[in-house]
Amino acid sequence: MGFFDRLKKGLTKTRENLTNKIEKLVIGYADIDDELLDELEETLIMADVGIETTERLMTAVRKGIKKKEINSPDDLRPFLQKEITAILSEGENETHVAEEGPTVLLVIGVNGAGKTTTIGKLAAYYKDAGKKVLLAAADTFRAAAIDQLESWGEHTGVPVIKHEEGADPAAVAFDAVKAAKARDVDVLIIDTAGRLQTKSNLMQELEKINRVIGREIKGAPHETLLVLDATTGQNAVSQAELFTKAAPITGVVLTKLDGTAKGGVVIGIKSRLKMPVKWIGVGESVEDLRPFDAEDFARALFGMEKET
Repeated sequence: MGFFDRLKKGLTKTRENLTNKIEKLVIGYADIDDELLDELEETLIMADVGIETTERLMTAVRKGIKKKEINSPDDLRPFLQKEITAILSEGENETHVAEEGPTVLLVIGVNGAGKTTTIGKLAAYYKDAGKKVLLAAADTFRAAAIDQLESWGEHTGVPVIKHEEGADPAAVAFDAVKAAKARDVDVLIIDTAGRLQTKSNLMQELEKINRVIGREIKGAPHETLLVLDATTGQNAVSQAELFTKAAPITGVVLTKLDGTAKGGVVIGIKSRLKMPVKWIGVGESVEDLRPFDAEDFARALFGMEKET
């Protein structure tokens, strides 16, 4: 099964919660009236698209009706697909790569969002692509995080740079950067502590890590990826807002899309936060984390086939 089919399967619950409900809604009306539009608005909000994004989509729908782009309830679904695809395609979704030397990815996120698992899968993805990968266990706050990263290292055959629990995360990052340069590594992925409760500490920690690695490698970190759990719905958007105040986030990795009906949150993150979604996870296997493709996501969300 290719990734598009896994994505489509993973979005089943979200599709039932969003596009299938729109479909059923449309069948019940012969004409477009205020009642239909109210129900459509409620459907979008309930699918975790978010209030602001729902308002944006409803404004587009009303304009579409005025401009005669929407003439009957049947026109609503393709119109919304076009609008949602446009939102998902805004900005750039590609992961930045260093012009020379190692590409450094800094990964942050609250505990439980799937941060360390995501790093393991990223390592596998890049290794499969023929890249030389190195991992750094700079989440020294939890011994379990270091152990978990080591076990992913063993599983993927990727070396891990680590210190003891409680060590200075910037010191781990420094050693990792030195090792990455010495070993001619293509991609260095750094795990960091995921605690939002102490935002100022987290900010200082990340600033220190950024300073240390930026001195050693030009333009590093090339990406600061925030891992969010899609099953938390709108809470993921609130989390993203908090993290953007603590660190210069360059993109989001959205995990656990297969276990939730709240996949509409992807649209909310893109529209409200203007934040690129760089990777998505739709299952537990290593192959289930892949770069985000706006067109494919929208087609899978609306139950369509992949364009060939």
